[in-house]
Amino acid sequence: MRTVLVVANETIGGRPLIDAVRRHAEEEETRFVLCVPQTRPHAGYVVYDDAMFDAAQIRVDLAVGFVRSEGMDAVGEVGDPDPYAATMDAVREYDPDAIIISTYPASRSGWLRRDLIERVSDASGLPVEHVVADPDTEGLSFHVTLAVANRTASGDELMTALRAKAEAEGDVRERLFIVVVPQEGGDGAAARRARTRLSLVLHRLRDAGLTAAGMIGDPDPYTAVMNALQYFRVDDVVISTFAETKSGWLRADLIQRIRNASGKDVQHVVHRDPARATA
Repeated sequence: MRTVLVVANETIGGRPLIDAVRRHAEEEETRFVLCVPQTRPHAGYVVYDDAMFDAAQIRVDLAVGFVRSEGMDAVGEVGDPDPYAATMDAVREYDPDAIIISTYPASRSGWLRRDLIERVSDASGLPVEHVVADPDTEGLSFHVTLAVANRTASGDELMTALRAKAEAEGDVRERLFIVVVPQEGGDGAAARRARTRLSLVLHRLRDAGLTAAGMIGDPDPYTAVMNALQYFRVDDVVISTFAETKSGWLRADLIQRIRNASGKDVQHVVHRDPARATA
Protein backbone atom coordinates (compact mmCIF):
# COMPACT_ATOMS: atom_id res chain seq x y z
CA MET A 1 0.00 0.00 0.00
CA ARG A 2 1.27 3.47 -0.91
CA THR A 3 1.67 5.97 1.94
CA VAL A 4 1.06 9.70 1.50
CA LEU A 5 2.00 12.14 4.26
CA VAL A 6 -0.37 15.12 4.52
CA VAL A 7 0.92 18.13 6.46
CA ALA A 8 -1.54 20.94 7.23
CA ASN A 9 -2.71 23.10 10.07
CA GLU A 10 -5.35 25.82 9.76
CA THR A 11 -6.04 24.85 6.13
CA ILE A 12 -6.71 21.18 6.89
CA GLY A 13 -10.43 21.49 6.15
CA GLY A 14 -9.93 23.40 2.90
CA ARG A 15 -11.59 22.08 -0.24
CA PRO A 16 -8.36 22.02 -2.35
CA LEU A 17 -6.72 19.70 0.19
CA ILE A 18 -9.77 17.45 0.35
CA ASP A 19 -9.77 17.26 -3.46
CA ALA A 20 -6.05 16.37 -3.50
CA VAL A 21 -6.56 13.56 -0.97
CA ARG A 22 -9.47 12.16 -2.97
CA ARG A 23 -7.42 12.28 -6.17
CA HIS A 24 -4.55 10.34 -4.62
CA ALA A 25 -6.98 7.77 -3.26
CA GLU A 26 -8.47 7.24 -6.72
CA GLU A 27 -5.10 6.67 -8.35
CA GLU A 28 -4.11 3.64 -6.24
CA GLU A 29 -4.62 2.09 -2.82
CA THR A 30 -3.27 4.64 -0.38
CA ARG A 31 -2.78 5.09 3.34
CA PHE A 32 -2.81 8.72 4.48
CA VAL A 33 -0.78 9.96 7.43
CA LEU A 34 -2.10 13.31 8.64
CA CYS A 35 0.39 15.48 10.52
CA VAL A 36 -0.78 18.70 12.19
CA PRO A 37 1.98 20.90 13.66
CA GLN A 38 1.03 22.73 16.83
CA THR A 39 0.39 26.48 16.63
CA ARG A 40 1.40 29.01 19.24
CA PRO A 41 -1.58 31.20 20.15
CA HIS A 42 -1.56 34.94 19.45
CA ALA A 43 -3.55 35.89 22.57
CA GLY A 44 -2.50 35.61 26.19
CA TYR A 45 0.70 36.22 28.11
CA VAL A 46 1.28 32.56 29.01
CA VAL A 47 1.30 29.67 26.53
CA TYR A 48 -0.42 26.60 27.99
CA ASP A 49 1.07 23.52 26.33
CA ASP A 50 -2.01 21.37 27.01
CA ALA A 51 -4.28 23.85 25.23
CA MET A 52 -1.88 24.16 22.28
CA PHE A 53 -1.65 20.37 21.93
CA ASP A 54 -5.43 19.94 22.28
CA ALA A 55 -6.10 22.39 19.44
CA ALA A 56 -3.87 20.42 17.08
CA GLN A 57 -5.35 17.11 18.28
CA ILE A 58 -8.85 18.33 17.42
CA ARG A 59 -7.74 18.94 13.84
CA VAL A 60 -6.12 15.51 13.71
CA ASP A 61 -9.20 13.74 15.05
CA LEU A 62 -11.66 15.54 12.77
CA ALA A 63 -9.46 15.11 9.69
CA VAL A 64 -8.82 11.41 10.32
CA GLY A 65 -12.53 10.87 10.95
CA PHE A 66 -13.44 12.60 7.69
CA VAL A 67 -10.91 10.66 5.61
CA ARG A 68 -12.06 7.37 7.10
CA SER A 69 -15.70 8.31 6.45
CA GLU A 70 -14.75 8.54 2.76
CA GLY A 71 -13.62 4.91 2.88
CA MET A 72 -9.90 5.70 2.99
CA ASP A 73 -7.22 4.44 5.35
CA ALA A 74 -5.85 7.18 7.61
CA VAL A 75 -3.87 7.73 10.79
CA GLY A 76 -2.86 11.02 12.35
CA GLU A 77 -0.56 12.67 14.84
CA VAL A 78 0.19 16.04 16.40
CA GLY A 79 3.53 17.41 15.24
CA ASP A 80 6.26 19.70 16.50
CA PRO A 81 5.39 23.44 16.44
CA ASP A 82 8.10 23.85 13.79
CA PRO A 83 6.42 22.60 10.58
CA TYR A 84 9.74 21.49 9.06
CA ALA A 85 10.64 19.45 12.15
CA ALA A 86 7.10 18.04 12.31
CA THR A 87 7.25 16.96 8.66
CA MET A 88 10.69 15.38 8.87
CA ASP A 89 9.76 13.56 12.10
CA ALA A 90 6.76 12.07 10.28
CA VAL A 91 8.92 11.15 7.27
CA ARG A 92 11.28 9.19 9.52
CA GLU A 93 8.39 7.55 11.39
CA TYR A 94 6.15 6.54 8.47
CA ASP A 95 8.49 6.35 5.45
CA PRO A 96 5.95 7.86 3.00
CA ASP A 97 6.09 7.62 -0.78
CA ALA A 98 4.90 11.21 -1.29
CA ILE A 99 4.06 14.33 0.68
CA ILE A 100 1.21 16.84 0.41
CA ILE A 101 1.72 20.16 2.19
CA SER A 102 -1.24 22.52 2.46
CA THR A 103 -0.69 26.23 3.15
CA TYR A 104 -2.43 29.56 2.92
CA PRO A 105 -1.66 31.69 -0.16
CA ALA A 106 1.86 33.13 -0.22
CA SER A 107 0.72 36.52 1.05
CA ARG A 108 -0.53 34.93 4.31
CA SER A 109 1.64 31.87 4.79
CA GLY A 110 4.40 31.84 7.38
CA TRP A 111 5.32 28.34 6.16
CA LEU A 112 6.06 29.64 2.67
CA ARG A 113 8.06 32.55 4.02
CA ARG A 114 10.28 29.93 5.64
CA ASP A 115 10.64 28.04 2.30
CA LEU A 116 9.00 24.95 3.79
CA ILE A 117 8.19 23.25 0.49
CA GLU A 118 11.71 23.49 -0.92
CA ARG A 119 13.37 22.51 2.37
CA VAL A 120 11.20 19.39 2.78
CA SER A 121 11.71 18.40 -0.87
CA ASP A 122 15.50 18.76 -0.62
CA ALA A 123 15.78 16.97 2.74
CA SER A 124 13.39 14.09 2.04
CA GLY A 125 14.08 13.42 -1.65
CA LEU A 126 10.36 12.72 -2.02
CA PRO A 127 7.82 14.26 -4.39
CA VAL A 128 6.14 17.14 -2.55
CA GLU A 129 2.79 18.47 -3.74
CA HIS A 130 1.94 21.98 -2.58
CA VAL A 131 -1.77 22.68 -2.13
CA VAL A 132 -2.94 26.27 -1.56
CA ALA A 133 -6.14 26.68 0.41
CA ASP A 134 -7.89 29.64 2.01
CA PRO A 135 -10.83 28.49 4.16
CA ASP A 136 -11.54 32.11 5.11
CA THR A 137 -12.61 32.97 1.57
CA GLU A 138 -13.47 29.54 0.16
CA GLY A 139 -15.44 28.36 3.17
CA LEU A 140 -15.52 24.89 4.70
CA SER A 141 -17.67 21.85 4.04
CA PHE A 142 -18.81 21.95 7.68
CA HIS A 143 -20.76 24.34 9.87
CA VAL A 144 -18.65 24.80 13.02
CA THR A 145 -20.11 25.94 16.34
CA LEU A 146 -17.76 26.87 19.17
CA ALA A 147 -19.23 26.07 22.61
CA VAL A 148 -17.59 27.67 25.65
CA ALA A 149 -18.32 26.68 29.25
CA ASN A 150 -16.63 25.75 32.49
CA ARG A 151 -18.65 24.73 35.56
CA THR A 152 -21.84 24.78 33.49
CA ALA A 153 -20.37 22.55 30.77
CA SER A 154 -22.53 19.51 31.52
CA GLY A 155 -25.70 21.51 32.13
CA ASP A 156 -28.92 20.68 30.33
CA GLU A 157 -29.26 24.27 29.09
CA LEU A 158 -26.08 24.04 27.02
CA MET A 159 -27.03 20.62 25.65
CA THR A 160 -30.47 21.90 24.65
CA ALA A 161 -28.96 24.88 22.82
CA LEU A 162 -26.45 22.75 20.91
CA ARG A 163 -29.02 20.13 19.95
CA ALA A 164 -31.31 22.89 18.66
CA LYS A 165 -28.47 24.13 16.44
CA ALA A 166 -27.86 20.60 15.14
CA GLU A 167 -31.54 20.25 14.25
CA ALA A 168 -31.89 23.71 12.68
CA GLU A 169 -32.79 23.86 9.01
CA GLY A 170 -31.22 26.10 6.40
CA ASP A 171 -27.62 24.86 6.33
CA VAL A 172 -26.97 21.64 4.41
CA ARG A 173 -23.41 21.33 5.73
CA GLU A 174 -22.59 18.78 8.41
CA ARG A 175 -22.39 20.40 11.83
CA LEU A 176 -19.32 20.14 14.00
CA PHE A 177 -19.15 21.28 17.63
CA ILE A 178 -15.86 22.35 19.18
CA VAL A 179 -16.02 22.69 22.95
CA VAL A 180 -13.62 24.90 24.90
CA VAL A 181 -13.38 24.61 28.68
CA PRO A 182 -11.21 27.38 30.16
CA GLN A 183 -9.10 26.32 33.12
CA GLU A 184 -9.68 27.83 36.56
CA GLY A 185 -6.00 28.55 37.17
CA GLY A 186 -2.69 27.65 35.63
CA ASP A 187 -1.64 24.60 37.67
CA GLY A 188 -1.93 20.91 36.90
CA ALA A 189 -4.98 20.43 39.11
CA ALA A 190 -6.86 23.14 37.18
CA ALA A 191 -6.00 21.45 33.89
CA ARG A 192 -7.23 18.09 35.20
CA ARG A 193 -10.53 19.59 36.39
CA ALA A 194 -11.07 21.30 33.04
CA ARG A 195 -10.30 18.07 31.19
CA THR A 196 -12.81 16.17 33.32
CA ARG A 197 -15.52 18.72 32.51
CA LEU A 198 -14.57 18.55 28.84
CA SER A 199 -14.82 14.76 28.84
CA LEU A 200 -18.29 14.90 30.39
CA VAL A 201 -19.73 17.32 27.86
CA LEU A 202 -18.15 15.54 24.88
CA HIS A 203 -19.60 12.26 26.11
CA ARG A 204 -23.09 13.77 26.28
CA LEU A 205 -22.81 15.36 22.84
CA ARG A 206 -21.60 12.15 21.21
CA ASP A 207 -24.30 10.13 22.96
CA ALA A 208 -26.77 12.54 21.37
CA GLY A 209 -25.35 11.69 17.93
CA LEU A 210 -23.49 14.98 17.47
CA THR A 211 -20.00 15.28 16.02
CA ALA A 212 -17.89 16.97 18.67
CA ALA A 213 -14.32 17.52 19.76
CA GLY A 214 -12.85 19.77 22.39
CA MET A 215 -9.95 21.35 24.21
CA ILE A 216 -9.13 22.99 27.51
CA GLY A 217 -8.27 26.67 27.30
CA ASP A 218 -6.51 29.61 28.88
CA PRO A 219 -7.76 30.52 32.40
CA ASP A 220 -8.94 33.86 31.04
CA PRO A 221 -12.15 32.98 29.15
CA TYR A 222 -11.75 35.86 26.68
CA THR A 223 -8.24 34.69 25.77
CA ALA A 224 -9.46 31.07 25.57
CA VAL A 225 -12.17 32.04 23.06
CA MET A 226 -9.92 34.27 20.97
CA ASN A 227 -7.28 31.54 20.75
CA ALA A 228 -9.93 29.04 19.64
CA LEU A 229 -11.08 31.48 16.95
CA GLN A 230 -7.46 31.63 15.77
CA TYR A 231 -7.17 27.85 15.66
CA PHE A 232 -10.51 27.09 13.98
CA ARG A 233 -12.82 28.52 11.32
CA VAL A 234 -15.98 29.05 13.35
CA ASP A 235 -19.44 30.02 12.13
CA ASP A 236 -21.03 30.85 15.48
CA VAL A 237 -20.38 30.76 19.23
CA VAL A 238 -22.40 29.54 22.22
CA ILE A 239 -21.26 30.64 25.68
CA SER A 240 -22.76 29.08 28.80
CA THR A 241 -22.60 30.88 32.16
CA PHE A 242 -24.32 31.04 35.50
CA ALA A 243 -26.90 33.76 36.02
CA GLU A 244 -25.54 37.29 36.20
CA THR A 245 -25.42 37.44 39.99
CA LYS A 246 -23.18 34.36 40.11
CA SER A 247 -21.10 34.74 36.94
CA GLY A 248 -17.66 36.32 36.90
CA TRP A 249 -17.70 35.95 33.11
CA LEU A 250 -20.75 38.23 32.86
CA ARG A 251 -19.31 40.73 35.30
CA ALA A 252 -16.32 40.92 32.94
CA ASP A 253 -18.75 41.56 30.03
CA LEU A 254 -17.46 38.44 28.22
CA ILE A 255 -20.39 38.01 25.83
CA GLN A 256 -20.28 41.52 24.37
CA ARG A 257 -16.48 41.56 24.21
CA ILE A 258 -16.50 38.36 22.14
CA ARG A 259 -19.21 39.76 19.86
CA ASN A 260 -17.24 42.95 19.31
CA ALA A 261 -13.90 41.23 18.74
CA SER A 262 -15.07 38.33 16.56
CA GLY A 263 -18.02 39.67 14.57
CA LYS A 264 -19.63 36.25 15.09
CA ASP A 265 -23.16 35.39 16.14
CA VAL A 266 -22.75 34.75 19.89
CA GLN A 267 -25.55 33.01 21.77
CA HIS A 268 -25.62 33.29 25.56
CA VAL A 269 -27.01 30.31 27.49
CA VAL A 270 -27.79 30.80 31.19
CA HIS A 271 -27.41 27.83 33.52
CA ARG A 272 -30.24 28.13 36.04
CA ASP A 273 -29.35 25.46 38.62
CA PRO A 274 -25.84 25.87 40.09
CA ALA A 275 -26.32 22.84 42.31
CA ARG A 276 -26.33 20.62 39.21
CA ALA A 277 -23.26 22.14 37.58
CA THR A 278 -20.18 19.99 37.22
CA ALA A 279 -18.02 20.16 40.35
